[in-house]
This record gives sequence, structure tokens and C-alpha cells, in this order.
Amino acid sequence: MTRALISDDSIARQSTLGPVQLGFPEKHFDPEEYLPCFVAGVILRERIPAFERMLWRACRGNVFLRQAEIETPLEDPSTGDQVYKSVFIIFFQGDQLKTRVKKICEGFRATLYPCPEAPTDRREMAMGVMTRIEDLNTVLGQTQDHRHRVLVAAAKNIKNWFIKVRKIKAIYHTLNLFNLDVTQKCLIAECWVPVLDLENIQLALRRGTERSGSSVPPILNRMDTPEDPPTYNHTNKFTNAFQVLIDAYGVASYREMNPAPYTIITFPFLFSVMFGDLGHGIILTLFAMWMIIKEKPLAAKKSDNEIWNIFFGGRYLILLMGIFSIYTGFIYNDVFSKSFNVFGSHWQATNLTVKNIKILPFEVTLDPATAQFKGTPYPVGVDPIWQLAGNKIIFLNSFKMKISIILGIIHMLFGVTMSLLNMRYFNQTLNIFFDFIPQVIFLCFLFLYMCIMMFIKWFKYYASNAKADFTVGTRCAPSILITFINMILNKENVVEPGCDQEMYPGQDALQKFLFICAMLCIPWMLLAKPVYIMRQRKQKELHYQITTPRENGDAEAMHNNTAAPPTQHGGGHGGHGGEDSTTGDIFITQAIHTIEYVLGSVSHTASYLRLWALSLAHAQLSEVLWSMVLNKGLIVDGWFGGIALYVIFAFWGTLTISILVLMEGLSAFLHTLRLHWVEFQSKFYDGNGYAFQPFAFETIIDTGGVHSGED
Repeated sequence: MTRALISDDSIARQSTLGPVQLGFPEKHFDPEEYLPCFVAGVILRERIPAFERMLWRACRGNVFLRQAEIETPLEDPSTGDQVYKSVFIIFFQGDQLKTRVKKICEGFRATLYPCPEAPTDRREMAMGVMTRIEDLNTVLGQTQDHRHRVLVAAAKNIKNWFIKVRKIKAIYHTLNLFNLDVTQKCLIAECWVPVLDLENIQLALRRGTERSGSSVPPILNRMDTPEDPPTYNHTNKFTNAFQVLIDAYGVASYREMNPAPYTIITFPFLFSVMFGDLGHGIILTLFAMWMIIKEKPLAAKKSDNEIWNIFFGGRYLILLMGIFSIYTGFIYNDVFSKSFNVFGSHWQATNLTVKNIKILPFEVTLDPATAQFKGTPYPVGVDPIWQLAGNKIIFLNSFKMKISIILGIIHMLFGVTMSLLNMRYFNQTLNIFFDFIPQVIFLCFLFLYMCIMMFIKWFKYYASNAKADFTVGTRCAPSILITFINMILNKENVVEPGCDQEMYPGQDALQKFLFICAMLCIPWMLLAKPVYIMRQRKQKELHYQITTPRENGDAEAMHNNTAAPPTQHGGGHGGHGGEDSTTGDIFITQAIHTIEYVLGSVSHTASYLRLWALSLAHAQLSEVLWSMVLNKGLIVDGWFGGIALYVIFAFWGTLTISILVLMEGLSAFLHTLRLHWVEFQSKFYDGNGYAFQPFAFETIIDTGGVHSGED
């Protein structure tokens, strides 16, 4: 090949010459080989930079890449994740670059799509793609509509399907607990059933046999077993909440006294003593009535909120607590720390005027001994004038404290009485004579006597400072607590000159007798039962020695036959002492029970003072909210007072419901629960049994599972 530099003039001068032969090799020229080619496709957006660099380096800059981001995320068919991609087009020349570009696209896992080179073909392809997309959208829409119709039709029956599946699973699970008989034709199983339902079970078995067409008749036989049967307490939606409270402490032993029926009254009543406010009781009652009225729709919602389920499950318990709180609030004459003057105050409040009405709570002191008192008490509950008195707490302290002690002693004495029913049912004669009788004597001769002295003081002494009534006046009224302490310590009561030494004739002698009898009950409970059991064992040993021949072979038999009296089963408090135990175990067990009862009588009596403490605390909190919050809105004058009262009332209502109703209500509930579990049930209830779990479709459907234990 030659190279020459030719100027324009030389070309002009040599234009008459012939053609010039250049030095190019002879080769066939194909113009289609040098036409530009392209490929198009999509690739992950994060791979674009590396993809572009690889194309540039591998093709030495002989490619032209254009890319655009696809804003809509696409679904990865292999993983199902949403990914972002970019569409690209690459221009190049030659088959070699085409092969190289395709290999690079495969390496970066780019998806290539065919694209015609002619514009007309591309338009036709685009139209075809759009047509297919529309067809696919139509198919997808129709499929979605069909699926929706199918699911709507299935949704109508899915609840029934779930119920059927759970029932079938429960039936098969229970049948798996059966055993085949020798003939391999029938199933045999043992189970616990209520005795009252035996006829219903036999009818159900016959009906099932007839429907199944079986030729083998069902057989139901009662069996004797040494096992302790489970405890089954039939409940309904009203009594279930009270039974749950008792079972949370412990399930009753078989045929043991169930405290739940008595708890239906005692639990809401003791709660109301601590929560005695008519206004707050109305709030509880309205809330419980709303849950009861809306019972079916609320139960159908099947909420997973545990707190709501607790409230809804105890709706009848809350209703009774609210009703009893209304009653005690009426007795206390307390409505949001205010009182109703229904019957007219029996006090002549002569020093109350309009000028000093705003400073009433701190200036007025009521003295029952003065002429202000008319001489007759308020007909029902507390006189409303005490809400305005500065010495209100002093008056209510004495009243509520004594009421708490009286209610506590009655509650504990009722619990001890319940233990007698357990002992009689289980034939625990020893426990009646060596546990129940001394326990009743100890409790009545000391603590019940203290309650009787309270009534004697209320009936005998009254507010009077007159000389004629000096011996039965305020100054001569003895302190019941000091009198009780002097009775225990055997000390004389110190009284003022002119006052009677005794509240009634023969008080000192009677108190000494009661105290001696109560103290004798302690060794009675501690030693009588173990000593009696020891003597019975010795008599049996002597009896066996006399009646059994003394032979070498009989020595071991005599040793094995030396047994205690028959074991007493089950239930009442103090019935744990197994007579098969050693002498030391019997003494230790009885000592524990004696110490527990004697010390518990004192501590449990003091524990009932929580009725007084929480009642005063609840009343004071209510009064603080009224005077420090709501009263601020009542003293604002003018049009601004209405706005201020609206805002302050909302704040007062929020605090009332959140603090006084919810928090104070929960506190009173827990204290009431403790009084029943510890102070009441410990007198007669062991709770060492296990619950009967019947095969019931209702329970299986509610819990959503199959009972895994034996039925």
C-alpha cells in the first residue's frame, strides 16, 4: 500500500490523467456486515454500573449503552421478592461483538428480549404484546372474580367446617385412648362420669349404636377404684366467675365443702365495705349491666385481649360488687365524697351561716354531748352533717374499725363451722373432738366476746356529760381494745373516779373464766389427738399379742399387722394427719396446726382491719379529688366559669374512673380475695384435689384444641 499527499491544485492539474491504482488488497465488500446491530433487555438496577464497565472494557469502547430505570417494582419469579430493574439497549457492529455482548448479558443474569430491526415489525410486535397483556388482564380479572366468589361461598361454611374438624379430631383423639378387647370387635375404656348423668350416658350409647348399625350392644359398668375421684362443680355463666376464684387457690378434694356458693355473697359484700361509695358503685353496676346486655355479641367477637376477657368473664361478679357498693355507699351516705340529706339531719347546726359556709370542713366540730344533737339517730346510715365536720375522720374511724372486726370474726367463725361439715362427711370423729370444738371455743371465748363487748358499749354508754348520767357517759365509756388486752394480761381496768369498774356485773369473773378456757384449748388441740392415737396403737399391739400365737414364723406377720386406725380421707382443715405416720410426725403435724390456728386467729383478726383502712383511704381520695379538682371549677364566676367547669369536670371524671374506680377497685378486689383465700378458706378448705375435665365439644371449640389428658 502506498501513501501520497495530494493537494487540490494537483488534482486539478492532473484531472486529465487516467485513474490511479491504490494499494488495497482484493476483498469482497459486504455492506450488511457493517450495519449497526442491537440487543435489548432488563437487568437488576444495582448491577448497571458493573455491567456498563464490563461492556466498555470487553468491547474496547465499541458499544453504545442506553438504560432507563423501571419505577414499578417487579416480582422475582424464583424468590417472590420485589426487585427494582432497569431496561437497557446496546448498539454494536459485527457478529463478534454480538457474541461477546450476549455472553456478558448472560454473566450478569440479564434477560434479553427479541426486538425486530425494522420499525414496522417493532410496531406490530408492540401491538401484539399490548393485545396479549390485555388478554392476560382479562383472564386475571375473571380468575380473581371467580376466586372471590368461591371464597365468599366458602366463608359461609368455614366456621362449620372448623367446628366439624375439631369435633372429629377430638373424637379420634379420645378413641385412641381406648383398648381393643380379645375378640378385636369392640373398644374398652375407663373414665370418670358424674353419677347423675349415668342414665343420659346409657341413652346416648344406645342411640349411637342404633345410628351406627352396630350389632354389639354398649355396656356401661360402674367400677370400684382406690383412686380419688376428680372434683366436678356444675356451674353456669353466673356462678362460673366465683368458682374460678376458688379454683385459682386450689381445686377442692372430692366431696369437700366448696366455698364458691358462699363467696357469691361474702365476696361482693366485703369488697363493698372497702369500696363503699354510691356513685362509684353505680359506675361499676352500669358497666357490668352493659356487658350483660351485650353478652352475646361481645362473646361472639372472641377477643384476644386478656384484660378484657377477665372483665367480661367476671361481669356478674362486677355486677354484684357494684350493687353491694351502692348499698354500703348508702349506709356510709357517701356519693363522690358528698352526702344525701334524705331524712333531714338530726343535728341542730346553729352556728352554720352563709358567711362561714365556705370554711365548713375545717371550722365545724360536732359534739354529740352538746345541745346540737336532737337525741335521735339518723334513720338509715350516717347523718349527712358529718361530711361537713372537721372531726369526721375521728367519728368514722371508730365506726368502721369496729364494723371491720365484727365482720371479720363472723366470717372466720363461719369458716370454722364449715370445717364441721367436712369432718362429719369424711367421718373424722377425732378431728371433731380434738380440732373443731377447741377451735370454736378459743375463737368465741376471746374474739367473739370482744365483739359482744362492742355491742354492750354501744347499748350502755352514750354521749352525755350530765352528772346524773355520768356513769354511762362518754368519760366512763371504756376502751374495748384496752379491756381486751387487760383480759389477756389478767390486769384490772383503770377507770376515772366515779365510773363503774365493770361494764356489767360479774365481768371480771366471766373474763377470767373465758380466758382460762381459751388457754386450755391450746394443749387440747396440741396433745389430745396425738395422745389418743398413741393409746389406740398400744391397745392394738396388746390385742395382737394376745390373739396371735407367738411363733417364729409369725413374728414378721405381727410386725406388719401393727397398724394404725383406718386412714381418714379427704377434706377438712386439720384432717391431714395420716395415722400411718410415726408418733413424732403426728406430734409435729398437730403442733403446726395448733400454732397456725392460734397465731392465725390473732393475725387474721387484725387482717380484717384492711376493711376499715381501705374504706377510709377510698373516701379520702374521693374527697381530695372533689375539693382539689372539681371544686376549682365551681368557684369560677362568669361565662368563663362554664368553660372552666367543662374542662375540669372532664379531668375530674377521668381521674375518678382511672384512680378511684379502676385502681382502687382493683386494690379492694385483691384485698377481698386475700381475705377469702387466707382468713376464710384456711379454716376448712384444703384444695388438694384435681378438676374433672369432661369430654365436651363446647370446651373444645372455645379453646380451639383437643384435651391431651385422659378423660
